[in-house]
Amino acid sequence: MLSQQVCRDKCLPKPDWTSMPAADLLIHAPRVLDPAGGFLDDIQLAIQDGQIVGLGPRLETNATNQIHLPDDAILVPGLIDIHAHPARSGSIFGVDPDQHLLPHGVTTVLSQGDAGSSTIDAYVEETIRPSRTGVKLAINLSSVGESTAEGCLSNPDWIDPDACLVAIRRYPEHVTAIAVNASQAACADQDPRGILPLAVKVAGESGLPLLYGMRPDSEWAFDDQLQQLRPGDLVTYIFRRKPHCIITSEGMVHPAILAARQRGLLFDVGHGYSSFDFKVACQAIEQGFSPDTISTDLQKRHLEDPIPHTLLNVMGKLEAAGMEQEAIMRAVTSGPAAYLKDPRVPGQLQVGAPADISALRWPSGTQSLTDTSGQQMQGRIPELVLLLSAGEQIEP
Repeated sequence: MLSQQVCRDKCLPKPDWTSMPAADLLIHAPRVLDPAGGFLDDIQLAIQDGQIVGLGPRLETNATNQIHLPDDAILVPGLIDIHAHPARSGSIFGVDPDQHLLPHGVTTVLSQGDAGSSTIDAYVEETIRPSRTGVKLAINLSSVGESTAEGCLSNPDWIDPDACLVAIRRYPEHVTAIAVNASQAACADQDPRGILPLAVKVAGESGLPLLYGMRPDSEWAFDDQLQQLRPGDLVTYIFRRKPHCIITSEGMVHPAILAARQRGLLFDVGHGYSSFDFKVACQAIEQGFSPDTISTDLQKRHLEDPIPHTLLNVMGKLEAAGMEQEAIMRAVTSGPAAYLKDPRVPGQLQVGAPADISALRWPSGTQSLTDTSGQQMQGRIPELVLLLSAGEQIEP
């Protein structure tokens, strides 16, 4: 890792003192998550018209509004939840992104398959376009998306790769991935061995990554499943205990999972209602297998769940399980942004980027955190100190 002084000199863009633009807002940050690695101290960030226009140790600007963050705050990009269910209509799992995600620091969220080729028009008009939260879609290989209580891939008439490709080409600015879930709940009596190759074909022809939910190794070998995926594809639900588990009976990360990471596959948490087990997470992280991205899998039935899992809460659970703080923050910013490959969601604090910005503080005290199996660990949930969406302050 570069020294702090080298980072000051090389990692952040040098401001042009003679032409520094006017700014609406100047933020004084005691610490900033540095795109090149580590943290920088005593940085200022200038915002004008919803965009970052300056970033450096001393900015000469006549900003009319200024915010001085607390000494223990860390300035980071707006958080990205790479696996959730934002939908105002049309999905049985849908939650309102502006009510249930944005107030908890999530400025961008990727829908896991809430819409398919026959429901995408309504999804764009009723959820994506009206939302202040940036909503992206991992389009479901199923034409009906998650609009029915039946498994989305349970009816072969719903699986239409050609229609999926047409929908992707119609909305390239909104569709950033393809969602396919090989689980029994999604596929019912349909054999996922015949479904996954269709999703891979769509992904290859569209140039988009997959967001994939695995079948248990006992039903379909992990290696057989993951060999079909490509570098950059994202496997979710990695810290669940059942119906599948990445930890073997000997307590080790499954060799097929390790080999898949070596080939460039990415791995996501997807906390959800039953997909985060402290013992699994601790064993994996202790062996050096931390997630590339952290997500909530938040859906409607979770809103009354006594085990809360906002993205901040899930971040706290990952720290309790042994994941480093810097890695956690990258797994909700630059990590998911790299997967999305959308220039409008850079996942970094940089000049020219949209002013989607969070400031977090990690409290000194701990509290009892509960996984989806009822196990508890002591941990710290990061607190939201400041939240901006396109430069506008959002109250948590």
